Amino acid sequence: MEPSASATCKRKAMDLTAHNRAKRLKTDPAGEELLECRSSPRSLRISVLPDHLQQPITVNELTELLHYAALGKTGGIKQPSWCRLRRQKRIEAINVVIVEGLTQRHFYKHYLDLKHLRKKYTTRVTFTPTSEHLASEIFSRKIPEGVTISKTNNEYSGLHKALRSHPVITKFGTQRKGLTAYVLSQEQMIKSHYPVKGMPGFEDFVCTDSVDCVTDSSPLYGLDCEMCLTVKGYELTRVSLVDFDGNCVLDELVKPQNQILEYLTKFSGITPAMLQPIKTTLRDVQARLRTLLPSDAVVVGHSLNNDLIALKLIHRHVIDTSLLYRGELGRRFKLKVLAETVLKRQIQTEEKTGHNPSEDALAALELAQYFINTGPRQVVEVHLEELWGYRIEEESADCPPAPTPSLRFGDVLQTLERSVAYMGKRSDVILDLSNQKWHNSDEQVLTSFRSKTPCPFLSVLKFSSFSDHLQRCSSTQQPQHHEVCADLREMCVVFAGPFPAGVSEGDVRRLFCCCGPVRKIKMLCTTFRVHAEVEFELLEGAMLAVKTLNGFIMQGKPIKVQRPVNESMLDLDLTLDALMDDSLNTSHIFAVKLKPSMVKCLPAPAKLNGHTLDAECSGRSPADVVNTLPPAKVNGKRLQPKIPNSKLCEEKVRETFGLFGAVESVLLPAEPGKHPRHAFIKFQSSEGKHAALSASEDLRKRDFLICPSLTPLHLPSWAAMTTASVDLDKEAAEEKTTTQVHITSQDQDMDQMMRKLDRSLKKIFKSLPDNTLTVVVLPGHTSAHGQLPGLCLMEVKEAS
Repeated sequence: MEPSASATCKRKAMDLTAHNRAKRLKTDPAGEELLECRSSPRSLRISVLPDHLQQPITVNELTELLHYAALGKTGGIKQPSWCRLRRQKRIEAINVVIVEGLTQRHFYKHYLDLKHLRKKYTTRVTFTPTSEHLASEIFSRKIPEGVTISKTNNEYSGLHKALRSHPVITKFGTQRKGLTAYVLSQEQMIKSHYPVKGMPGFEDFVCTDSVDCVTDSSPLYGLDCEMCLTVKGYELTRVSLVDFDGNCVLDELVKPQNQILEYLTKFSGITPAMLQPIKTTLRDVQARLRTLLPSDAVVVGHSLNNDLIALKLIHRHVIDTSLLYRGELGRRFKLKVLAETVLKRQIQTEEKTGHNPSEDALAALELAQYFINTGPRQVVEVHLEELWGYRIEEESADCPPAPTPSLRFGDVLQTLERSVAYMGKRSDVILDLSNQKWHNSDEQVLTSFRSKTPCPFLSVLKFSSFSDHLQRCSSTQQPQHHEVCADLREMCVVFAGPFPAGVSEGDVRRLFCCCGPVRKIKMLCTTFRVHAEVEFELLEGAMLAVKTLNGFIMQGKPIKVQRPVNESMLDLDLTLDALMDDSLNTSHIFAVKLKPSMVKCLPAPAKLNGHTLDAECSGRSPADVVNTLPPAKVNGKRLQPKIPNSKLCEEKVRETFGLFGAVESVLLPAEPGKHPRHAFIKFQSSEGKHAALSASEDLRKRDFLICPSLTPLHLPSWAAMTTASVDLDKEAAEEKTTTQVHITSQDQDMDQMMRKLDRSLKKIFKSLPDNTLTVVVLPGHTSAHGQLPGLCLMEVKEAS
């Protein structure tokens, strides 16, 4: 049957409306914020394949990913079948954090507390609990036989073992790099007591006009100052600046503002007679330096923080030669020793009265230039005995033959001369003790890892505080577990009513199924009116029910649909907003295919969230708006009206939603033997998502209800995640009641611990080098009562 002319016109009008909305989003400046910032196709990134997104991964699959990330195809490791790691060759390090005792349910129960974890880690998949020790599994799992173990591309190749732990090598590696590799980061400057803008104590300091970033071709300037002791402490008396060619561009005596107690002539060379005629002030020198230093200048000095503090000057880009030529155990060499050993030049000699700041500034400049041009490895090898006081003895030629190499992952990495480390509670990790750091608290693990420079190629950290906390609370752990499940499950619950007399559970189910799959209906007949508690499998179903069915007319009277009102639901709106903005849902929408008979009877969308439209406004008389449930039984049989086909298929979904933007994927969940009635649609950009949402009225005319996605795609349904493995029996319920006060206190402890965990993970992430694959594992739990699934979060820290 050919469509009527009016139907064709309506469809064209709808298509045109959607097109215009999408076009407006593209041209509207405000709409630019809605565009998804997609990664460059050449960037290093990780993603889970759509077919595997709702399948939990095992420890085998996790180690499969780690093996591929470390060794890649060139090492003979195949790409994992369940995910894709693009640009694997760029991986610089791998970091795994195991948070013992936590499950997937804990993550979503404390979702708002985990701000860093939920926003930074854009790849998330359910993890199957393992009875094995996960950290030990990572190090001891064998790689496939026949894998190529080659050292040719390792920067430590040929370097003597005794030098691999040298402080200069561990900090800077062996390769020669540009000057930007040695410029102190802001975090390093703070740690080394440099003046930094915004830090307390430096409010009255003057800032130079520095660019945000410098390059390897930026000019180097050497700086040195001399001070005297005044009633206010040490103050500037002389400053010298030399340019990148070694020319002195500034050498000024400075009159201290306060009374001088000691000129320190032995060190500064400054005498009272020298300062008597001087009128130059600290402010004058600050102005001169701001004029002389280019915006991209890198200032070099020896313990330069003292000079900048004396100058009351903040400069963003510095190199400190006392931190380049590092001694053992944090010891620093004097500038005089470095100049004599490296530059073969005598400075600060006894026959001279005090130091010459121009000479010292030039020495620091040339030391930095030599280190940059020569490279850390050659600097160490050439000056090892002179500076660090020991030599490398050649190994005897009569060494026993090397043992057969082990195929265990940790051993393979060490064979390839890649550093590995385990930090956590004492454990049976199959790893040399020299590569293990045992700690009694999560704080010690965090501090130990952040102080380790450079970052190990493979580091596994285990946080045990949550496991210890749950063990201490073992008497109430089972009620706590059910409390978590109940809180999460209530997010999918709505209350509806009052219903007309005679309405059955099946009638309510058929009505609410138009918003999404319904898990359970509970009829509430405790009052003289009939209500129902409806539990959806998905968060989206509950959202659409409140938005769409609130105000639904049944037998001439509206029903009310609302969320539960209790303590656990107070922050529900914040949680739903956060889930809507989750990186996993940036370009996703949820759609339900309605039966045409249902579309005519839904409240018009002119008013949302339960504001019922009058019958006259909807274009129907009150007599037309009647009970839309299937007809009553006749002769014991329910009459089933014939309705048009409402089945969903991917082709139909792509055709409908492709009007708003390119559709990247369509997920059609359905039980075996049943046709799908709802879909998750992912657009290639968030522009398509927002265009579709703005056309929800038009889509309703095409029998679709839509809303932003809320349920993370790695969960088959929200209800499935929250279904307890065992039901609370009467005794457990009584125990829960008697321990309610303790549970509340423990919940507060968990909230605080979760926020602390999130801050710790953020600090770890910041301290990782660029191009690090970072994995956070909540391993889940296996007990006599069943399995509580865990969660694996993955991200690649890209180069900034």
